[in-house]
Amino acid sequence: MWVMKTPPTVTELHYCIYARKSSEAEDRQAMSIGSQLQEMEQVATRDGLNIVDIKTESKSAKETGKRNTFAQMITDIQEGKYNAILTWAPDRLSRNAGDLGLLVGLMDAEKLVEIRTHGQTITNTPNEKFLLMILCSQAKLENDNRAKNVKRGLRAKCQMGKRPGLPPLGYKLWRDPDNYSAGSQIILDEERAPFIRKMFEYVALNDYSGRQTWEYICEEGLRTRKGKEITLSMAYRFFKDTFYYGEFEYPKGSGNWYTGTHKPIITKELYNTVQKKLLTYEKSKWGSRTFYFTKLFKCGNCGSGVCGESRVNRHRKTYVYYRCNRFGGKGKCRQKYIREEKLIESVAKLVDNKRVTEQKLNDKVLRELQKYNAMQQVMSGQKSEPMNESQYIQYVLLHGSSYEKKEFLNCLQGKLQILDGEVKYEENRKNSNMRIAPLSEVHGSSKNIDE
Repeated sequence: MWVMKTPPTVTELHYCIYARKSSEAEDRQAMSIGSQLQEMEQVATRDGLNIVDIKTESKSAKETGKRNTFAQMITDIQEGKYNAILTWAPDRLSRNAGDLGLLVGLMDAEKLVEIRTHGQTITNTPNEKFLLMILCSQAKLENDNRAKNVKRGLRAKCQMGKRPGLPPLGYKLWRDPDNYSAGSQIILDEERAPFIRKMFEYVALNDYSGRQTWEYICEEGLRTRKGKEITLSMAYRFFKDTFYYGEFEYPKGSGNWYTGTHKPIITKELYNTVQKKLLTYEKSKWGSRTFYFTKLFKCGNCGSGVCGESRVNRHRKTYVYYRCNRFGGKGKCRQKYIREEKLIESVAKLVDNKRVTEQKLNDKVLRELQKYNAMQQVMSGQKSEPMNESQYIQYVLLHGSSYEKKEFLNCLQGKLQILDGEVKYEENRKNSNMRIAPLSEVHGSSKNIDE
């Protein structure tokens, strides 16, 4: 039985045992590291090796710099804690050119004297270093070929009419118990397939919207494989899935189309009819447009939130509208849309007429207003009429920066509503004695502004 011994000296070989398995999951290759250590223990006992450290790791070696334990072992060798490695096979150390280069570099620097495996010993000689590079390069070649073979197998499966992976809702995988080696087959899910067909028919024949169809089909009992209600986004994905009429693209977005051997749930004509009736606008890039009033307003009819959307007319001019969130489905709200320009004008008029009694411009906004008026006078070269509250509010909401809009909107503490295409304001009675500070008071209090 071997035992841990003292740190290395210059003349002796001092080994670090390195054992690795590829998967981090506990239930995969569970015996791999244990069996490697057992084999290395037998080698160490048989040959009387001086073992000073043991390192184990559950990481793939196909990419450089992904193994923390391996990196620590390299550092320890550079610092002289040991000068030899005992491992099961060379592919346990490296399956990529980067890590292989580190090992060869240490041998060239004479910091790593020997790499020993269960069947061979590699020392710091040209021929044996060349052998090490061949063995590790062979391991890399196996990895690369494995990826190519998997992709080739997936293409072959697609050409046979079977889409890889779990089929969409309405289908299920089935294996013949009498011919298990034949593999899984995609068959109709008799429980859910009728619901999928009914969804397409609701849109094509009954002119239901996507939201209405989703609400009806959930009431009728369509559930996921785990027994949960489908979401609205799932429903729209069903409407876009060509697998239901017998064709599929794999991989997604590759342009490679295949005809499946599974039984279609709907016809291609029904699918095309639904696509025409469920026109969806192309999504803009995330963060490309901000709708500043969505969290500020409520629907005056049903109390739901308000969302913004942009539309482009036939002259390629973009308009922004705000509307109630409940715009579809059985219980949809039929409140009118309001253009962003009209919404901004309405807010400015409310403030100008002193109807929004809780509006309180904070000091920072007032300082910015004073700076703007002063700048306008300098640029015009003559004394000009200062901008009032209403004009400034419209300017900020139309042309201000994101920060300026946020600063102003945070000042509104009452309830702003959209009703019949107009802006309505409901005061907060708790603070109904608050008022707007006139600009005359602001200009007369330069001390507060300058501080």
